[in-house]
Amino acid sequence: MKSTLTLLLLLGGIPFISNLQQPQQKIINEQLIEDYQNQRYNDAVSLLKTNYPEPITDIKILSSMAYASQMAGMLPDAEKYYQRMYDLDSSNYHVLFNLGSLNIRKGNDEKAKGYFQKFLQKDSTNFVVYKNLADISLNEGDGKTTTKYLEKANKLRPTDADVASELSGFYSEAKRFSDAETVLDIAIDADKENVYLLQSFVKLNYAEYKFKEVTEYGEKLFQLGDNATFVRNKVGEAYFYTGKFECGIETLMAIQPAMQTEVSYYYIAECYKALKNQSKAIEYFDKAIEAGLSPNIDSYYSEIGDSYTKLNMDHKALASYQKALQFDEKPMTYYLMADIYDTNLKNKQGALKYYRKFLASNPSGKQGKYIAYAKSRIETLSH
Repeated sequence: MKSTLTLLLLLGGIPFISNLQQPQQKIINEQLIEDYQNQRYNDAVSLLKTNYPEPITDIKILSSMAYASQMAGMLPDAEKYYQRMYDLDSSNYHVLFNLGSLNIRKGNDEKAKGYFQKFLQKDSTNFVVYKNLADISLNEGDGKTTTKYLEKANKLRPTDADVASELSGFYSEAKRFSDAETVLDIAIDADKENVYLLQSFVKLNYAEYKFKEVTEYGEKLFQLGDNATFVRNKVGEAYFYTGKFECGIETLMAIQPAMQTEVSYYYIAECYKALKNQSKAIEYFDKAIEAGLSPNIDSYYSEIGDSYTKLNMDHKALASYQKALQFDEKPMTYYLMADIYDTNLKNKQGALKYYRKFLASNPSGKQGKYIAYAKSRIETLSH
């Protein structure tokens, strides 16, 4: 059981010195401890406000108010209390850390960055600040600055798996493979079964075309129960490139159907082809083609056709509609083509051909007015 003094210190600086009488102060502190232990942070805020009315100028009381408000999720109030602390004592740079952290929680990255950068002017050895600044830079799409902050964080705590994994990824993208490997080696030495680090080794070795190593690290991950789709994809491909085609098929087929992609199907097909199982190869090449095409591609071509029609570019419109039909034979596509032949091009044979195709494609009852019109036009154009 922690002593009262230790617990109070851990709880964020609950005030010990005040104008209240010692017995009353003891009662307040004991109640605060109970509220914090039971996560009744709103009660703690109410207790503090009742016993320390405004205006509050005592740093310790403001610290307690800020901490309790922050834990209660009252972030605007917490920020105000921390700001008042900083206004009273700008040398208290630890308040900057809390202000930065609060704004991270609020999604105000720009404000958080300002507070953290001010903090670093006083203390350039804080791992968490560098990590937060790296995350902010990543959100901003600034890879160079992200790498700089990750390097500083990694130097302070080289065994941190998250930072090592992220930094190695940036090094790998920059083709700094040796640096990436050094970072990962140090971190993995401290935690040999860390899934994130092993995944990073898979990515790194894949980028270096070290396919044997990819399969080795991949199998370690599978043994640890990791079933990440991107790992299975890379390991399956690596088995293909190392000539272990059965292993490639087994690895890639273990991916959930909903997560299969054009690439995974392609490598399954290639493995079957290498094993001279041509029928299976064809089956999975077909799946790769299907997965690589948007299910809405016919609609896209139809929309292009409609735009060309509005521009009076009838032949381009017809070509677009024809492409749409290659992916899905929708009745209305035939109707639109018939209408172009009939109304714009005055091409009787073309109009008849596509009105008939429209009717033969079993249009739904909702398209009744088009069905009736197509039938009447067929009758008229046939004479």
